[in-house]
Amino acid sequence: MSDMPETENLISAEKLRRLVETVDVANILTEPLTQSIENILQISAAEMCSDEASVLIRDGNEGDLRFLIAIGSVADQLIGIKIPAGKGIAGFVMSSGQPMAVADVGGEESFYAEVDKTTGYSTQTILATPLRHKGDVIGVLEYVNRCGEPPFEPFTPQEMDKAALFAESISPLINAYESAKLFRELGEKMMTDQQNSDVSEIRKWLLNLRESEEHKEMMDLAILVRELASRGDAERRMCREILEAVLRFSENKHETSFLGY
Repeated sequence: MSDMPETENLISAEKLRRLVETVDVANILTEPLTQSIENILQISAAEMCSDEASVLIRDGNEGDLRFLIAIGSVADQLIGIKIPAGKGIAGFVMSSGQPMAVADVGGEESFYAEVDKTTGYSTQTILATPLRHKGDVIGVLEYVNRCGEPPFEPFTPQEMDKAALFAESISPLINAYESAKLFRELGEKMMTDQQNSDVSEIRKWLLNLRESEEHKEMMDLAILVRELASRGDAERRMCREILEAVLRFSENKHETSFLGY
């Protein structure tokens, strides 16, 4: 790895290296989470006989929502769209913590039509249920319309119960995703705040770092841990026990942890 450019306002090469590792590991951890959420959406939408399904999460501190993952004909257009705080059926579910099923959104005053205007989709019936983690509402799970042609049958109370069960499966994945995302953003902010010298030199240094064998091995290890953790409870426990045993017997425990800054 090339020498880090020396500037008064730049954090040390060692701390920056660990921040980069933190960001890259967080990126690795979020990828399988979003794929798992999408898989559950696919399965649950088929079970609910729904044409479209999506997950919305909080965006910022004002209570706004944004589409994180969606499936269906306008899924790509939905990703990233924001719903202002308190607006729409999703906003009501987010703020109230209560599920909601609407047979005809045309007669529902709280329906937020701007999403349909943006995508060109025609929402007619909808079921939305809260995503909870440890008692807090962290997002909203939505099912829109039925498969086939309109007029669509409304969602039933039994399907609301089903949706709540699917929400229980998705909620811990959303919480893990948000934790990894927050961790990544924190690392990126710390780097940005302290990188106010020669940008080209910093980019060159970061490129050399990410191409180094040490960094690649770190990412390979993160992928292995991720794969083991996805195999089941027994595998997660075994993986944790092995890693903790290695750390206990390591003379350089603090230095080898990428969290040790």
